[in-house]
Amino acid sequence: MILSTHNICKSFDGVDVLKNVSFHIENNEKAAIVGINGAGKTTLLRIIIGELASDEGEVTFAKGCTFGYLAQNQNIDGSNTIYEELKEVKRSVIDLENSIREAEQLMKTLTGDELNSLMDRYTAMTHQFQLIDGYAWQSEVLGVAKGLGFADEDLDKKISTLSGGQKTRVALGKLLLQKPDLIILDEPTNHLDMNSIKWLETYLLNYKGAVLIVSHDRYFLDKIAGKVIEIDGAKATSFIGNYSDYAVKKEQLRAIQWHAYINQQQEIKHQEAVIEKLKSFNREKSIKRAESREKMLDKIEVLDKPLEIRDDMRISLTPSCVSGKDVMQVENIAKSFGNEHLFKDISFEVKRGERIAIIGDNGTGKTTMLKMINGVESLDDGKITLGTKVHIGYYDQEHHVLHDEKTLFEEISDDYPSLNNTQIRNTLAAFLFTGEDVFKRIGDLSGGEKGRVSLAKLMLSEANFLILDEPTNHLDITSKEILESALCGYEGTVLYVSHDRYFINKTATRILDLTHGTMVPYIGNYDYYLEHSPEQMARLFPNDTAPSGPFDNRKSHYDTEATGTTTAQTLDSQNAASSNSGQLDWKAQKEEQAKRRKKEAALKKCEDTIAELEARNDEINEEMSKPEVGSDLAKLRSLSDEQIDIQSKLEALYEEWEELSE
Repeated sequence: MILSTHNICKSFDGVDVLKNVSFHIENNEKAAIVGINGAGKTTLLRIIIGELASDEGEVTFAKGCTFGYLAQNQNIDGSNTIYEELKEVKRSVIDLENSIREAEQLMKTLTGDELNSLMDRYTAMTHQFQLIDGYAWQSEVLGVAKGLGFADEDLDKKISTLSGGQKTRVALGKLLLQKPDLIILDEPTNHLDMNSIKWLETYLLNYKGAVLIVSHDRYFLDKIAGKVIEIDGAKATSFIGNYSDYAVKKEQLRAIQWHAYINQQQEIKHQEAVIEKLKSFNREKSIKRAESREKMLDKIEVLDKPLEIRDDMRISLTPSCVSGKDVMQVENIAKSFGNEHLFKDISFEVKRGERIAIIGDNGTGKTTMLKMINGVESLDDGKITLGTKVHIGYYDQEHHVLHDEKTLFEEISDDYPSLNNTQIRNTLAAFLFTGEDVFKRIGDLSGGEKGRVSLAKLMLSEANFLILDEPTNHLDITSKEILESALCGYEGTVLYVSHDRYFINKTATRILDLTHGTMVPYIGNYDYYLEHSPEQMARLFPNDTAPSGPFDNRKSHYDTEATGTTTAQTLDSQNAASSNSGQLDWKAQKEEQAKRRKKEAALKKCEDTIAELEARNDEINEEMSKPEVGSDLAKLRSLSDEQIDIQSKLEALYEEWEELSE
């Protein structure tokens, strides 16, 4: 075991974020932490690395364990180039290599004992150099840099000139080159393109150490994770398997929890009804039994109601009108920035009802193309023609459509003045902004919160042609699933850029791969693209020395080998076994149902008899109180005998009712 957390607790302003969180990571294990935004995932990582103190509990590392941590955002700076910054991680190896070279030169000038002494030291140094794989340090640095998407010409760029995303990639490269016993990553794929994510998947799968990841990238988690640790309602639950395995098991666990909760609630209500009935019998023995049952009821450990799936964010995307069949025609467009040529002669068309994903490496011009279509960026060449009755709704990943100085309420009310206060609040509530949240400044929101505001504005636009730039960035998995469902049910047309392979696979009806300065079409979702990309790339670029297609021809996300789910053959066997089992159980079930109906009938008959006898007992009491009966000794004796008989029968019936009521 390389890491253990035991009963970690953390609260902020009296609200529990983590409560008795316990799990462990074994040597070489690849584990993922999942949960909705705000569940406490990053807080847990900060506690593990010692950056934040827990209120209770302890974190234990194996003796001598080294770990490296990558936060979501990095503040690295300085005058080093990218190559120099990465190379610095190998400083001890480089210094050892320099010492070896110096010793080789010095050997030429020494003799006798001095030479022998130097030779011994030289032998020890070269042996150490071999043990740490020193001869490979340069190829290792360049391989990591290339794998994370840095081209050769990028390596000379100064760290101070890089974007936030590029700095995060440099920090990730440094961490991987350090090779700690445990790698801890917080959203490592946020700033990587598909090729880089694929490279990172392969790297981590083959990494000779443990990995702990927080991520909302479901495809990535399916490839990497062998254990999933869910943070839900401040508590942690561990699931063996990848994300798909976790999703299935989570649903099963939720069903079991609901079943147990409902059963217990029914039992509690039943016991309360029995207690009330026993008290209504108004006899000492029944009252004592009622009190005994009340004590037992008080001792029951009442199960908490299982948390609902957070599906309260409602996205309803409804076009204001139906566009023409031809939504957009793109003809021979081109774009360059100075000497940097992104693409030229790009042509494609968009038909009504299509959901088209544009994919490609970082820097190929995907976002620029969306801006050109939306009129935010100018064309160098070519033309873009919109069809009849086409109304665009634009989602910008940098949220330029939002105004930092405005509150959420003002952001909606200024753009949609026809909405009243209630309508604005209801719209924001649909995207999880309630109460005083509506008066927060846009500039104070997180990336995920800004994304939700942008989606709210998109919903209100009633557009019939949605243009989305990385719509799933900063969304948690539940929010992504809600957006997927909304887009799949959308009657308009969608064109989007995304690196989220799971999202693309769920929503895309067509894929356009922006690669080698041109657009390669695929009529299908992401699985179809994976299957046909290698042959398509080989056909279009036969002399290209670069890797053909984005990835190897690996199994898709939904393949059984990739996800560890049941194969069709096994599933058929299970269904057959289930069918046989059902046939065998059918007879027993019918017999059980018959017994149950018999008991229910007996209970009803018992209750009806009790009611009749109690009613007759009341009638006798009323008769015996009459003056004319009180003076008739024979009549009194007869009524008294009947009442004794009734009481005897009721005693037996009460016993019978209590047994049957169980």
